[in-house]
Amino acid sequence: MLINHEVRTYKSSENLAREDQLAWKIAAVAADDVAVDADVQDMVINRIIDNASVAAASVRRGAPTHAREQAQGHPMQPGAPVFGLPLTDTVSPEWAAWANGVAVRELDFHDTFLAKEYSHPGDNIPAILAVAQHKGIGGADLVRGIATGYEIQVDLVKGICLHEHKIDHVAHLGPSAAAGIGTLLHLPTEVIYQAVQQALHVTTATRQSRKGEISTWKAHAPAFAGKMAVEAVDRAMRGEGAPSPIYEGEDGVIAWILSGPEARYTVPLPAAGESKRAILDTYTKEHSAEYQAQALIDLARRMGAQIDDFSKVTKVTIHTSHHTHYVIGTGANDPQKMDPKASRETLDHSIMYMFTVALQDQAWHHEKSYAPERAGRPDTVELWHKVETREDPEWTRRYHSTDPDEMAFGGRVEIEFADGSTLVDEIAVADAHPAGARPFVRENYVEKFRTLAEGIVSEQEQNRFLDLAQNVADLDGDAVRQLSFAVDGLTHSGSKGIF
Repeated sequence: MLINHEVRTYKSSENLAREDQLAWKIAAVAADDVAVDADVQDMVINRIIDNASVAAASVRRGAPTHAREQAQGHPMQPGAPVFGLPLTDTVSPEWAAWANGVAVRELDFHDTFLAKEYSHPGDNIPAILAVAQHKGIGGADLVRGIATGYEIQVDLVKGICLHEHKIDHVAHLGPSAAAGIGTLLHLPTEVIYQAVQQALHVTTATRQSRKGEISTWKAHAPAFAGKMAVEAVDRAMRGEGAPSPIYEGEDGVIAWILSGPEARYTVPLPAAGESKRAILDTYTKEHSAEYQAQALIDLARRMGAQIDDFSKVTKVTIHTSHHTHYVIGTGANDPQKMDPKASRETLDHSIMYMFTVALQDQAWHHEKSYAPERAGRPDTVELWHKVETREDPEWTRRYHSTDPDEMAFGGRVEIEFADGSTLVDEIAVADAHPAGARPFVRENYVEKFRTLAEGIVSEQEQNRFLDLAQNVADLDGDAVRQLSFAVDGLTHSGSKGIF
């Protein structure tokens, strides 16, 4: 059972009791030592595999390489391993969280949850795992910590919208990762409370990281939040406090960063003794693209198979939700989203580009579909500039619905041809979504890992990692430290910085 908690601003003179503050209630959930349900444990395993899949595919890319090289400047024993490096080359856990967090987010290809706010709850895992590895904590507690991270992030996403104030969604990740680490370490409510507040305070930033010419900071932002969460817990364990009450204070987040002193938010949290099951509300990606593109890529593949000559297309109109239109559609008014020389990070936030390529190719690939030569192909550019999005109130309503049968992240597409004919089709959720045509199960997660790791991680290393991951709840602390993978021939890029 979930309890709905009203959250608002209080004047300093009102002296809001700690037990009535959202950060304390989050901490109380994290400190509640409840058993993990079998289906939750199964999904935690799936998401550990999912994260590693994307990290394997991105390990040689620029942002993960530079983050890894920064981390190597902070060696520590016991420490935590970094994706790609030998398992003995451990670094300080906050830097492992940083490097692994960048690798996981780089391709925008892991799990998602959408409600009042957006999120990638899998971003919790690198920080929680790094602390477990450094501290030699076994798999059962690791699973508990990850379940908490997902629970808190999903509940915050259900209750508090950040993007309407142009605040990046990782402001929910700092508190959730701190809470997950608190569960992992069996910390008391008081300590987790301070860590949650500190983590929120230092991870609140604007959404410019996902606007205009999007840079690689898009991958770094959640990794930074995880790193800050590790440091926040460390400070709190030493007896240090944090700005309080961080959400409800007169000069706090609600009053000055969100909707103001008169605003009211409702955040659902599990009652005492209740299982943490929010991970089951989340869903992963089959395609390397922003989540709102998942269903529309599937629709494009289906519609493209029905078109013989793409040169005869005169217009493509995607009727979709407010978010899709304004964040990855023409409603964003970002000229970069129509530029064939745009960065990969920009192209994976352009539904006009992604729909065009998927329509022409009836396929999607995490590298080939974004290659400069693919983006610059003349016939693609011509068709791409015929695509526009429009907000449809009904798709917006379904996007925000809490009814699983109504919830939708797709749209309706009208394709017009030179002879006056049209092709119209629609899709509610991606094929891989739990309510989709082909919901992801363990077999799909394993296949995703093997596909993305092919040619990068040796088969023997793949097998070793998958064996550990699929038995994570039974692992002791030493085995949890092996829950990473090494890549042969991974050399330093030659980049230079301070570290």
